[in-house]
Amino acid sequence: MQKRLLLTFSILYYFLLIFTTTIAQKRNYHYYIQKTSVPIIIDGKLEEEIWFHAEIADSFFQNFPFDSSFAKAQTQVQLTYDKNYLYVAVICYYVDSMPKWIAQSLRRDYDYARNDAFSVFIDPLNDHTNGFEFSVTPLGVQREGLVENGGNFGVNISWDNKWFSAVKHYKDKWIAELAIPFKTLRFKADVSTWGINFSRNDLSINENSSWVPVPRNFLVSNLAFTGTLEWDTPPTPSGFNAAFIPFTTGQFSQNYLIEPTARYRISGGADAKIGITSSLNLDLTVNPDFSQVEVDVQITNLDRFSLFFPERRNFFIENNDLFATFGFSRIRPFFSRRIGLFAGEAVPILAGARLSGKLNPNWRLGLMLMQTEKVSRLGLPPQNFFVVATQRQIFKTSNLGFILVNRQDFSNSEFSLNSSYNRVLGLDLNIFTKDSRWRGKLFYHHSFIPKMKSDMGATALWLRYSTPRWRIDYNHEYVGENYTAEVGFVPRLDLNRQAYIRSENAIAHRIYPKKGPINNHGPTLYQDQYFTRSFQITDSKIALDYIFNFINYSSLQLYYNELYTYLYFAWDPTNTGGEKLSKGSSYHYRNLGFIYNSDFRKIFYFSLGANYGSYFNGNRLNYRLEINLRLQPYFKFSLSLDRNEIELPSPYRSANIMVLNSRWDFTFTRALFLTIFWQYNTQIENININARLQWRFKPMSDLFIVLTDNFDPHWRIKNRALVVKLNYWFSV
Repeated sequence: MQKRLLLTFSILYYFLLIFTTTIAQKRNYHYYIQKTSVPIIIDGKLEEEIWFHAEIADSFFQNFPFDSSFAKAQTQVQLTYDKNYLYVAVICYYVDSMPKWIAQSLRRDYDYARNDAFSVFIDPLNDHTNGFEFSVTPLGVQREGLVENGGNFGVNISWDNKWFSAVKHYKDKWIAELAIPFKTLRFKADVSTWGINFSRNDLSINENSSWVPVPRNFLVSNLAFTGTLEWDTPPTPSGFNAAFIPFTTGQFSQNYLIEPTARYRISGGADAKIGITSSLNLDLTVNPDFSQVEVDVQITNLDRFSLFFPERRNFFIENNDLFATFGFSRIRPFFSRRIGLFAGEAVPILAGARLSGKLNPNWRLGLMLMQTEKVSRLGLPPQNFFVVATQRQIFKTSNLGFILVNRQDFSNSEFSLNSSYNRVLGLDLNIFTKDSRWRGKLFYHHSFIPKMKSDMGATALWLRYSTPRWRIDYNHEYVGENYTAEVGFVPRLDLNRQAYIRSENAIAHRIYPKKGPINNHGPTLYQDQYFTRSFQITDSKIALDYIFNFINYSSLQLYYNELYTYLYFAWDPTNTGGEKLSKGSSYHYRNLGFIYNSDFRKIFYFSLGANYGSYFNGNRLNYRLEINLRLQPYFKFSLSLDRNEIELPSPYRSANIMVLNSRWDFTFTRALFLTIFWQYNTQIENININARLQWRFKPMSDLFIVLTDNFDPHWRIKNRALVVKLNYWFSV
């Protein structure tokens, strides 16, 4: 009898355990929003009548360090709206007494993972593909971004828009109110249900949580895990919605190596944002100026091919995923940095227009037209760029995309590949299952030039299966030798002009201890190989690593690499102009190393890594160190060193190559910022100093003062530029 009772209680306990650990998946994540009849004052006090009876979204679930229990620090969210705004009220409770918040700075568009913060993710068309994030820290710092590609790869925080928030502090909680203008959102009037989720990062107790549970192998921005926002009456799109942003720029510049006198220039231009519909936007620009763009971080280039630097210019950001995610990272049919930049120099853009957004719940459209000026010193004629991209949603969470990229030279001059135009036509199938366990892409792109040749296409297939414990990747690519994407990014083909096949696969396993300082650990086996069309191997990397991710956000990675390279062309492995290894030679080499990242929540934290092994016909030692010190939230200092010691036999050149940089970030207030960035690169023998002062005197209106100097290693000045830029945001 006792054994039966024990067995019965054991079974009941087992089912109770299952119930408590899966209750989050059984809950009904619906929020019924009601319109407010009284004005809402954004002050963080929650004194308006609507907050006393509006529905509450609570019982947040952990995403980190575990995803099997309710959050320790609980959060309550309420929503309401009027004709102009969506209002969000949030109460963030503390576990014990008021903790010391982790706040990197007062700068807008902070890193969510490295700050205490609350975020709301909105999917207005409920298509699990594209949406918006609005986020605020306990210090009232704002962040807004675009959720693209289902949120699988994070949030694009380069997008800027105007919204309002306020924060209040109490002994047991902090309260935030957000007012999000409907003008900033892209939605359809007849859609009565939106997707929505909320998340909270509380670094004092090592916890990230969300209203709708998100498995720990996914980011909380993942739109596959959203609840339903039910409107009592679907919001009506605002009337005419437009913003006009004129700017003026004064610039002083002098190249001390080739120009005896300084150059002065005053220019102006304007951007405009016009809401054609509530989900379709027209962006216009005349004589755009990108002088306020932050300087690119210099890195050591020991690759035979071009390095990729991301787009930072504001005009190209919104709905950028419509254009930029076609192809793969190194087979891009369209790369916006090809417009307005050539051979590392700015190319004046006369004007541009972009129409992008949703036509209906199933169709997205992007059209872009840009015209650049002639630049005689670069031998560059006027260029016209036209891009059209469409995306059709299929199977609820997947989509089929089409893209046409056209570069046209109307001057009848010879340019690039002796062609007056270059066009790429492409078709991409993007696959996402509802639970995001399966993801994939299949595409085919074909290029066109006046003198058509054979083998002008590129195709690839990528699949990923992901669970908290397993990640399996398969990737296969083929790029034809005459595939030509002049407005894209295909570095291996651009330099090599050899067709190639790529096989890339990986398998990773993670183990989650129930106790102890380790959150998860496990191995990853990675294979990346390139072949000719006849399957002769040209490059190979076989890597095995083991990573430990700790509860306190520190990590340790150990790795071993086996490498092989066949040289299609003569090449200096130091990239410093020394004796080149001969064309047709091949090399087997290997290295091992480690990377350690300390707890970034500390006032002082660091990253340390090193690897050593053979390198072509010699040896290479690489070590890198980054240290960070922050006096939050007003000051942050970082210093990083990346050094390569390469020893090659005579007559080849050995080299010690170093990149040293230092960054000083001052955030005096939430509107006044100063960044001083210093870089020294021995590979190109250059010292760069960039100082940027930004005063945001009104929402989305700024004064920039940017000073840039370049010196040789003996501190002899090469060139200098001083730019003052003023822009003002007029809402219409």
